[in-house]
Amino acid sequence: MLAVESSITESTEADPGTARRTMIGVKGLSLVFETNDGPVNALSDINLDIQEGEFVSLIGPSGCGKTTLLRVIADLEQQTDGSITVNGTTPEDARLNRLYGYVFQASALLPWRTIQQNCALPMEISGQSTEHQNKQIDKYLSMVGLNDFHKKYPWQLSGGMQQRASIARALCIEPDLLLMDEPFGALDEITRDHMNVELLKIWEQTQKTVVFVTHSIAEAVMLSTKIVVMSPRPGRVVSVIDSPLPKMKHLGLRDTEAFHALSAQIRAALAHEHAID
Repeated sequence: MLAVESSITESTEADPGTARRTMIGVKGLSLVFETNDGPVNALSDINLDIQEGEFVSLIGPSGCGKTTLLRVIADLEQQTDGSITVNGTTPEDARLNRLYGYVFQASALLPWRTIQQNCALPMEISGQSTEHQNKQIDKYLSMVGLNDFHKKYPWQLSGGMQQRASIARALCIEPDLLLMDEPFGALDEITRDHMNVELLKIWEQTQKTVVFVTHSIAEAVMLSTKIVVMSPRPGRVVSVIDSPLPKMKHLGLRDTEAFHALSAQIRAALAHEHAID
């Protein structure tokens, strides 16, 4: 394993001449939902910096606020305290300027539109030309392996293919940031493994910053350059773990000591928080 660990160290060394900017900056962020049964503390004193080009996974128990934090980044929820910037601006400005693409747990494809028409929708809304739309659709459907499925309808595709189409749609607007809310959670294990590998390839090609919500420790280890461990509600950041693994991974890496060690570190952080609560 010494040779493996040595290669991991070499592959993750940063270029000293490269300075990355902060894509997401969160300081003292809290969010309280007002309900008929009283206030619900969803997020508490979140502090987090995500740099350009990172692949960051948010992991924690159900109800810990992972998706809520993602929605705050996307300006779909507003914090009640603290501050957040997205690419140096407010989440609202980032949304209005289409600085991010959002991939939901379900593909959210419109069943009456073809895959090409679904991918075109956000570009139609922003008034982009048909020529530009077609160029972008061809580019990203090809990237996700759906270059022969332009005229198909969502119901004619498998679950994994629908999610690939959803990723293509999010990328067609050329966002700086890709927000992904447990997009592979409903897939079988074999398809999920395949989608993890394909997503890494897409990330390498596009160089986007990715924030990814997951309940799976193995998935977080497989995909991430950084893993953010969150506590049970109210959601707090209890640990930020930088991955020592290579950015580009293959499924065989899951059998290595380094992969198991990182998994154990995440599992221990999650277990510690449950023990406290």
